[in-house]
Amino acid sequence: MKTVANIVLGLLLLEAAVAAPTIQPVNYDSDTYDVTLEDLDSLYNYENGPIDQREIEIVTVIPSGNRELPTPPPEEPEEEESTPKLIDGSSPHGPEFPVVIFPPTNEDLPACLLCSCVSTTVYCDDHELDAVPLLPKQTAYFYSRFNKIKKINKDDFANLSDLKRIDLTSNFISEIDEDAFRTLPQLRELVLRDNRIRQLPELPPTLTFIDISNNRLGRKGIKQEAFKDMDDLHHLYITDNNLDHIPLPLPQNLQALHLQNNNILEMHEDTFCNVKNLTYVRKALEDIRLDGNPINLSKTPQAYMCLPRLPVGSLI
Repeated sequence: MKTVANIVLGLLLLEAAVAAPTIQPVNYDSDTYDVTLEDLDSLYNYENGPIDQREIEIVTVIPSGNRELPTPPPEEPEEEESTPKLIDGSSPHGPEFPVVIFPPTNEDLPACLLCSCVSTTVYCDDHELDAVPLLPKQTAYFYSRFNKIKKINKDDFANLSDLKRIDLTSNFISEIDEDAFRTLPQLRELVLRDNRIRQLPELPPTLTFIDISNNRLGRKGIKQEAFKDMDDLHHLYITDNNLDHIPLPLPQNLQALHLQNNNILEMHEDTFCNVKNLTYVRKALEDIRLDGNPINLSKTPQAYMCLPRLPVGSLI
């Protein structure tokens, strides 16, 4: 009986030994560490199955101690839809707010709001202006070409003691007050071409350059001796004005005189020269244009004897 019990006990131990897992040696290579999860699963039999089949829950560990959890930043309120504002900062909505008022007329606005001001120069070209704007007192050069200005008033350039150049080319100017330019002490250049001027006002003696071409001066548009006292006048352009005479006397320092496309019929011997002094030479006046006039230059050869060059015009 004892022998049978020993046999049964031996069979149980053998069965248990067979059922136990066999531990395989694992080679931990310090360079590669290439043990895989499958190798670990074959070594250890976890109660709940292999590691890749277990449900793993990831949690956040709260550190020990009396530490307060960080407070999340407050949520920013949604940005309200922007409301359009007027130029003064008010809202255009509702009866309690002011009504938008249109800007005043051109003559009421300073030039630098309407035009471009660079240092002492004001550029107002092609701005649909119907009057000369209010200019800064330090203005030295004023350009207002290709506009719709009809009249030059005596106050347009008043108190502009630094003004040196005025260019009003291609406007609709038909009237100029008598004192519009006369009191400007520094004015050197005046350009009024391509307008509708019928009467040239009194000009300051400081001018060195005058261009009043393509206007409507006619027979009486230029006063007698209008350029007599302009000792520094170098260029005088009066083309396309239906003039019937050369305005005399001409300043001695005049270098260029353009009178083409007028109605000049005759010239006197003392127009350019001094008939009483045959040795007189007028060296400065080198550019005289009389082409486009009905005058025959060959009829008055003595009128050019003092000039360095003959006038340009018809000799027939």
